[in-house]
Amino acid sequence: MRRPGGLRSINGTVGSPLLQGGLLLHRPLRASPRSRAKAYPPPAFPRLLSHAFPHQTFVHLSPITSVLPPSRVCSCRHRFSCSNTLGAREGSRDPTVMSSEVVIRDPESLEKKKDAIRNAGTSKLQVIADFDGTLTRYWIDGCRGQSSHGLLQQGNPEYDAKRQALYEYYHPLEYSPTIPIEEKTKLMEEWWEKTHGLLIEGGLTYDAIKKSVAGARIAFRDGVVELFEFLEEKGVPILIFSAGLADIIEEVFRQKLHRSFKNIKIVSNRMVFDDNGRLIAFKGKTIHVLNKNEHALDMAAPIHDKLGDPNGLDSDSILVKNRTNVLLLGDHIGDLGMSDGVNYENRISVGFLNDNIEESLKNHCEAFDVVYLKDASMKGVVELVSHLCSPN
Repeated sequence: MRRPGGLRSINGTVGSPLLQGGLLLHRPLRASPRSRAKAYPPPAFPRLLSHAFPHQTFVHLSPITSVLPPSRVCSCRHRFSCSNTLGAREGSRDPTVMSSEVVIRDPESLEKKKDAIRNAGTSKLQVIADFDGTLTRYWIDGCRGQSSHGLLQQGNPEYDAKRQALYEYYHPLEYSPTIPIEEKTKLMEEWWEKTHGLLIEGGLTYDAIKKSVAGARIAFRDGVVELFEFLEEKGVPILIFSAGLADIIEEVFRQKLHRSFKNIKIVSNRMVFDDNGRLIAFKGKTIHVLNKNEHALDMAAPIHDKLGDPNGLDSDSILVKNRTNVLLLGDHIGDLGMSDGVNYENRISVGFLNDNIEESLKNHCEAFDVVYLKDASMKGVVELVSHLCSPN
């Protein structure tokens, strides 16, 4: 039987079998003591691999001739550096039992972008990130984590039930791979407008927001705080674009992190409360999952303004328009539009594909430069940013 080929580290570890012509980048397994790595010409992107596995040195092995069964092979197997889409326990919806995997669309192109951004320096870099399902975990203790919209209990069971009915109808449409983007955009706008109307009609108060966050099933991905702290130290601004609710996101920061970050701004749907703390309106244009972009910057507000940080950066020091290199983080193809308002020179897009992996992987691979699967941590992004901000 022919020995499978692929990537093997010098120290004797080997990943699971590779797809033909592909590259597996998930957690390595221990190789047999008798197996020997035959060194072929090194790949053209060794530094890329060093970000995925900083403690491994890789050599390239011969490509395999056999592939996994069709049900376990992603539809883009010959076009991308891609791993199998299922983990050890097939059918499980809890990703905590499956190893995290990352898919690289075009390693050589990614390396060129990384070099260009690094050479330009941190003064030219900004980070644009989605919130729900990107900065926050999709799964928590085996259950679906709540979004900034979904966690809200407005203290009125009738209206909570009405919003839940809207969720059950529209949410499957949001992730449907068969609905054209134009039609899906209209559906999302309908959903958001109806939900906001129910929040006003149902008498939402800011006290209800505080209580909702306190009891919510929501958590940041591992590595998010490390990412925020590193970028704050480097003076790199972070714009958090969300189709959720800015007031709730700020409350999540307050209760879950107990601190602010002076380089962060939130671009999201912002509420207007009366003197009694009752919701009476929303500011500006509705932001939903498919229309987030920097044209909505007039709705942004620094988190430190809300949380009372006296050391906040002056707005002139984080003029995002002058930062023409972008690292974009999202979990939805529509998140790519978050950088529409930037005349960027280089953009690295990182996507988190948390669910419906088999159905959506091909589209995500075509849309994002890098795709993390199965609710991965933010540690890989932290390493990427460390490289982008390192001295030449």
